Amino acid sequence: MAKEKASVTEHPPAPNAWLMALELRAPWEFWSVLPSWPALAKAPAGDGHPVIVFPGLSASDGSTLPLRGYLNNLGYDISGWNQGYNFGPRAGVLETAKRQLQETAEASGEPVSLVGWSLGGVYARELAKELPQHVRSVITMGTPFAGSHKSTNAWRLYELTSGRSITQEVEQFDLPAAPPVPTTSIYSRSDGVVAWPASLQAPSQTNPHTENVEVFASHIGLGLNPSTWWVVADRLAQTHGAWKPFERAGRIQQFVFPDPKR
Repeated sequence: MAKEKASVTEHPPAPNAWLMALELRAPWEFWSVLPSWPALAKAPAGDGHPVIVFPGLSASDGSTLPLRGYLNNLGYDISGWNQGYNFGPRAGVLETAKRQLQETAEASGEPVSLVGWSLGGVYARELAKELPQHVRSVITMGTPFAGSHKSTNAWRLYELTSGRSITQEVEQFDLPAAPPVPTTSIYSRSDGVVAWPASLQAPSQTNPHTENVEVFASHIGLGLNPSTWWVVADRLAQTHGAWKPFERAGRIQQFVFPDPKR
């Protein structure tokens, strides 16, 4: 299969100061899980297939513990990335992630779903491009792959923590290209770290099974937000090989999830 070279026609600016200030609502998003639990508990049960969850920049598996606990409760075989804090793809990081994916797939005898928050979603997408035979699906949350590094407010932190040039990093990979597996990008227009257009997957000529799903959330709260959890659970529950796009079915979901055609 010929490699698809994706193109980006514009580079949205990073979120403004107002959106950055709205990131302070993240704790309330997590606390909203409690009143949302009766609805979250009605998500489709998992089939037990393995799922690896990657944390965002400067975060560890502790940040994804609530989401992983929820998915484990639904019946999935959940793993963190097991590499401590995510300070970027420093020496050995991607190789270790690749080895974890291969070993998980071989041990379970089936492909693995990859879930990534922010920078963790970049890892998930690139691993799926390199090892598609081991990946069942990819779900990203607030991941910047369709814009320049200046489409985020975290690029300086990235360079500081990773010790790497983000410009050279972006040039090394074709980030906008869709992985060759079912791929869902969850994004928020009120994201205060990543410009939301930078998280939009453009239509792919080689993979029609891609989609963008909008939620109301902050960037810091995306992985702790009950609406995000519902989307992740809904996408993971699909029968392998029978992908369908996310549906805003029912009045409640039409209220919770913005109309993509608005």
